[in-house]
Amino acid sequence: MTIRHLKSARSLEARAQDDAKTRTIVESTLKDIELRGDTAVRDLSEKFDSYTPASFRLSDSDIDGLMAKVTSREMADIKFAQKQVRNFAQAQRDSMLDIEVETLPGVVLGHKNIPVQSVGCYIPGGKFPMVASAHMSVATASVAKVPRIIAATPPFKGAPNPAVIAAMKLGGAHEIYVMGGIQAIGAMALGTETIDPVHMLVGPGNAFVAEAKRQLFGRVGIDLFAGPTETMVIADDTVDGELCATDLLGQAEHGYNSPSVLVTNSEKLARDTLLEIDRLLKILPTADTAGKSWEDYGEVIVCDTYDEMLAVADDIASEHVQVMTDRDDWFLEHMTCYGALFLGARTNVSNGDKVIGTNHTLPTKKAGRYTGGLWVGKFLKTHSYQRILTDEAATMIGEYGSRLCMLEGFVGHAEQCNIRVRRYGGINVPYGEGAPYRDHKE
Repeated sequence: MTIRHLKSARSLEARAQDDAKTRTIVESTLKDIELRGDTAVRDLSEKFDSYTPASFRLSDSDIDGLMAKVTSREMADIKFAQKQVRNFAQAQRDSMLDIEVETLPGVVLGHKNIPVQSVGCYIPGGKFPMVASAHMSVATASVAKVPRIIAATPPFKGAPNPAVIAAMKLGGAHEIYVMGGIQAIGAMALGTETIDPVHMLVGPGNAFVAEAKRQLFGRVGIDLFAGPTETMVIADDTVDGELCATDLLGQAEHGYNSPSVLVTNSEKLARDTLLEIDRLLKILPTADTAGKSWEDYGEVIVCDTYDEMLAVADDIASEHVQVMTDRDDWFLEHMTCYGALFLGARTNVSNGDKVIGTNHTLPTKKAGRYTGGLWVGKFLKTHSYQRILTDEAATMIGEYGSRLCMLEGFVGHAEQCNIRVRRYGGINVPYGEGAPYRDHKE
């Protein structure tokens, strides 16, 4: 096995130092929000966004005024994208069924899918107004029938972005706040004098937003760790360097710390891609961001075989994985660790980001090893229930339960079973003992 790096990213040690600094900043900021509430949120908004409105929550008239600034063509595009996201989310929801089954005569077990009762959706927007993130979180929560959906987004160039606000409203947000970063995450999760806390946080964001969600997990639910964007291109000589370079830089422009990785079995393609990246960075308007990201976090990895490419890809577990090979379906069948796959040269990550219908809030930092991305099911809790319909069933289950509780030393547990064996089965079980053995037809 020979795996060669033609370009490497910053070391894991250096990245860990960045993460440690972020953790410290987030921890102190969340404590400040918890102690000072709205005052802390206002101070942070002034410090980081130079934005101090009379109220961070937009009124209905504020929302109407902002939506009026969106052109009819822009509005049509937003509605088209939301329709695709809603349609796929609804298909996913329809696949999730409540069940009830009689597992033994007189024993009924079931589960219900119940919406989370309140959700805070974070819509990034400080550097770029992330209109599509509103579809992915707000509209999907709406399909799940979450009864209270609040949404927060930072000001863009000092003011609410009309298109983002329109997407939030059309998506189904019940409350819309213009605030960003840690202060938005903290306010939604912890609550303030004017904002009731939510049960769950969702949405992507920068390293500080992702870390805030991580630290708040447990106090509230979160969708997943969705930090700075990651992308991987898996390609062979069926495609060219320009296409690979375009797909790598298209995601690198998200931020200065967005990993972009090419995995290939063609050294020619790898070197052509490096040359194309240099060329495109001279003409790309967002080259300042994309170039820094590529310099520090870009990688080009050359493998000998497709099996090696698969192993490297699963180890990295990238958020977005663009596959352009002569065996795309083979990668679909065998890959196990990723956020989302984009199969073939005809599609691309931007389709998933903006319009095609799959959700773009996806796991980063190897979280694809244990979770998929945001989907309608993330907004639903599956709760089980049981009932026993007959005295005979209560007696039989109680007898087994009694003995199994005593096997573990739980006498109080056993008595919960024993009292029912006595009452419904007429069997005199001595207090604190396991129920006697009787023959039962299985």
